[in-house]
Amino acid sequence: MFEPFPGNYVWNLSTNLALMCGGNIGEIDEACRPIREAAAKGEDAGTAQFFDSWLRVAHQVIKNGEEDERNNRLLSAGVKYQRAAGYLLAAERMQSRDYAPRWEAYRTGLERFRRGVELQGAACEFVPIPYGDSYIPALFVPASKTDGAPSPVLVSCNGLDSMKEQIYGAGNPAAFAARGVATLVIDQPGTGEALRHNKLHGVYDSERWASAAVDYLETRSDVDHKRIGMFGLSLGGHFAPRAAAFEKRFALCAVMGANHNWGELQKKRLQREGDRPVPHYWDHVMWVFDKPSLEAFMEWAPNMTLNGVVEKIEVPFLVTHGGNDRQIPVSDAHQSYDQAVNSPKRELKIFDQSYFEVEHCGADNGTIMRDFIADWVSETFNEMG
Repeated sequence: MFEPFPGNYVWNLSTNLALMCGGNIGEIDEACRPIREAAAKGEDAGTAQFFDSWLRVAHQVIKNGEEDERNNRLLSAGVKYQRAAGYLLAAERMQSRDYAPRWEAYRTGLERFRRGVELQGAACEFVPIPYGDSYIPALFVPASKTDGAPSPVLVSCNGLDSMKEQIYGAGNPAAFAARGVATLVIDQPGTGEALRHNKLHGVYDSERWASAAVDYLETRSDVDHKRIGMFGLSLGGHFAPRAAAFEKRFALCAVMGANHNWGELQKKRLQREGDRPVPHYWDHVMWVFDKPSLEAFMEWAPNMTLNGVVEKIEVPFLVTHGGNDRQIPVSDAHQSYDQAVNSPKRELKIFDQSYFEVEHCGADNGTIMRDFIADWVSETFNEMG
């Protein structure tokens, strides 16, 4: 993994995610160089400096895009706006929930992301999915290879701290679209816009919001209602299998990074075992799952397990995992695969150094797991006819 901040996994992870999601190495280097000394103080200290340095670069990229737009160079402007949005959201993601400047950065990030998509003429539809008295924000990306017939589609969910704009920027929907599969990229409760704007908190029983996504897809005439799949990355390695186990309208399930024992893992994280995805970690998980204290969160956390769940998956199931994942042990991938005894087509793929992608959800590369999953999903849907 590219490590501009030696010994600070959390800051390095955020930097690599920004690169994966369309960042420019020169701009990211400009954001990282001034804060190397701050990074040496630990993952929590200095996050405001991280924020300021990344926003300085993001706003310059926006300024450059505005110059393009004034000159009617709309494609160039759109590319810059989308890239700047990635920097804004990467900086916002690193802050504690009580850090007030994050909210303006998030609002600007969403605004510039949408404007960037529009100026590029990208095939990306912004859709609200009805959910209780509120809605789940989502992006619908159609398949690019169709014969006019309804296409298969994936519901794509985030992990603990990722956002739909980052999934889009990482090229996952584009990889699926190129293989004839549409994608509904959602900010499920507890993530992105659903959490920040709609105050929808995370739940362990992901079939609640996944079923709402399927209900929405069944209203669309451009997708095949018999070929709706479920995909998740990182903590989505819990959410996606859980959804496929209990929502029987899903035709397949694939995960980028297993997450079989996330509840149990929290005990180890209390003991500082293994690496964590974001600074201010305990505050973040209490916010995501709406728990008033660490004690209340730890009492609830055992609900986050796939033991007794993946046995209920009765559709094709793919588990991928990085061989040097520093957040989630490889043993989780083996557990999810081994227990999915009722899947008619199950596959486990562990990526070693020969693939140049071994970190959590492929953060050190970003293309290998993505394309492997896209191939498997396309092939599996095609087998269904």
